[in-house]
Amino acid sequence: MWPLFYLNMKLLNFIGFIFFLFSLTESLALPTKLQDVDRFKATQKFINENTAYLTIIAVAQYVQEASFDEVEMLVKVMMDYRDRCWADETLPECSKIANKAIQDMICAMEGLPQKHNFSHCCSKTDLARRLCFFYNKKANVGFLPPFPTLDPEEKCQAYKNNSESFLYLYMYEVARRHPFAFSPVLLTVASWFEEAAATCCEQQEKASCFQDKAAPITQYLKASSSYQRNVCGALIKFGPKVLNSINIAVFSKKFPRIGFKDLTPLLEDVSTMYDGCCEGDVVQCIRSQSQVMNHICSKRDFISSKIKECCEKETPESEDCIINANKEDKPEDLSPREPKFTDSGNMCQERDSNQDDFFAEFTHEYSRRHNELSTPQLLRISKVYKDLLEDCCSRESPPGCYRHAEDKFNETTEKSFAMVQQECKHFQELEKDALQLHYLVKFTKAAPQLSTEELISLSKEMVAALASCCTLSEEFACVDDLADLVLGELCGVNENRTINPAVDHCCKTDFAFRRHCFERLEADTSYALPSVSALTSALRADWCQAHDEDLQNRKHRFMVNLVKWMPEITNEERRCLFTKFTAAGEKCSEAQEPEACFRPEGLKSGNESQAANKKKR
Repeated sequence: MWPLFYLNMKLLNFIGFIFFLFSLTESLALPTKLQDVDRFKATQKFINENTAYLTIIAVAQYVQEASFDEVEMLVKVMMDYRDRCWADETLPECSKIANKAIQDMICAMEGLPQKHNFSHCCSKTDLARRLCFFYNKKANVGFLPPFPTLDPEEKCQAYKNNSESFLYLYMYEVARRHPFAFSPVLLTVASWFEEAAATCCEQQEKASCFQDKAAPITQYLKASSSYQRNVCGALIKFGPKVLNSINIAVFSKKFPRIGFKDLTPLLEDVSTMYDGCCEGDVVQCIRSQSQVMNHICSKRDFISSKIKECCEKETPESEDCIINANKEDKPEDLSPREPKFTDSGNMCQERDSNQDDFFAEFTHEYSRRHNELSTPQLLRISKVYKDLLEDCCSRESPPGCYRHAEDKFNETTEKSFAMVQQECKHFQELEKDALQLHYLVKFTKAAPQLSTEELISLSKEMVAALASCCTLSEEFACVDDLADLVLGELCGVNENRTINPAVDHCCKTDFAFRRHCFERLEADTSYALPSVSALTSALRADWCQAHDEDLQNRKHRFMVNLVKWMPEITNEERRCLFTKFTAAGEKCSEAQEPEACFRPEGLKSGNESQAANKKKR
């Protein structure tokens, strides 16, 4: 099992760098020596040998409700298609791009579009169809049954009986629950799981072996899919300019030696990659990532001194090596600030000549000089600078106005630092469960429309972020990056996702400042509160029936209901009610007539008692 420190550092490197360089995972049949093979041919070979896996990923992500039998049927159709095109690539059908071929096969399967309610997508063509399939993906997978679990002995028997079918089933179950994860990440997960099965099934202590092997796989999948979903959400909701700004900040922090002119063509490759990966084009995603990797390694001498050995390694070790390489040292002649953007008397004219390039270069120059900051913070600085020039350039004397830009930047950074300091203070002062309850209350008050499962998941993610970051030297960047990912999960990928007006405003108005926006949110007063009977019904369901699950889960569900029912009470009142009710619930679950504990009269008397105590005080 990987040490916790290694996981934290790997996660920090992951967030701080280009997630899209994660391994083009080694297929079971992939050659081990690729140094002398053209990268394009090697990538195409890899794709051909992983056609079945890629088909499973695409179908399971596009049609999450599809059964494994239905997916297997489509895999057979796709394999036949591949074999026909290998035999005669001049056939008209072989001119299709892979994603279109997969979607055509999904739509052509008798009864499937009608059964799973996506026939409206099949009636569309080209971009409209591709977007329809994309919007058909559901991030909240509560409608799916729990992830199937097998006894380790049964798992190993299934693996030994038919390893291919066993791994296909695993890939299907993972892909349908992570509809926005990119294909290379899912293939890496499948590869690691195959290695885990091969190793653990030879061990005496199979259960502990699988448990140890699963931890880093789960962490990798969670971190990568969360980041990919967040960045694709930025692309879908805010467009390519925001996505480009994210990539500029990430690259410039990691590789401060690279100049803006050299960075620009690399960003073009990255933009192409996102178009395919975010859309769900499993094949184009792999090709584009390989091209980005090739671009970096072809110019490694002036990009970074830290990656030379990485680029000489085989796939997939080279990609992992680059991700985990330390940030390149800043050039010695790189001044703390770039006077070009604050001291020039012709700033407004330079801005107006090409605004996109002007602000892109500013983001690059500021990011490479301040690589200790988080990516969201660098985007906030860029937004502050853009707004400042908008104001200054309309004044009589612009230079006197924008000369104080650094003060504005520092002011914004201080506000962000204060937020992180407060969050880490909560982490240090509160026990884990109390901390989760704190964020559970916060998220429920802001977005009571979300399901209980979503709210509990968000609070767990926030606690995990603080646990990963609040003890690190790069505390600020780590917390701010990971907390922003949690908000990305709340906001979702699809632009038509709506929660309530205040949350929607934070999610859709300004990508860089959404953390600040959420921090100012208060309880949603427009939410139709559940009735007392709804609360008591929830209590009865949780506390009066036999449960095998952890008591903590029931307490968290109760807190969500309590906040929805009584959002305006003070924290002290809420803690008091929570303590009393959960204590009563534990007793009632053992009582002969547990229903009596949760009648409205009981709840009413509890409130009256609390009010009386408050009055005495």
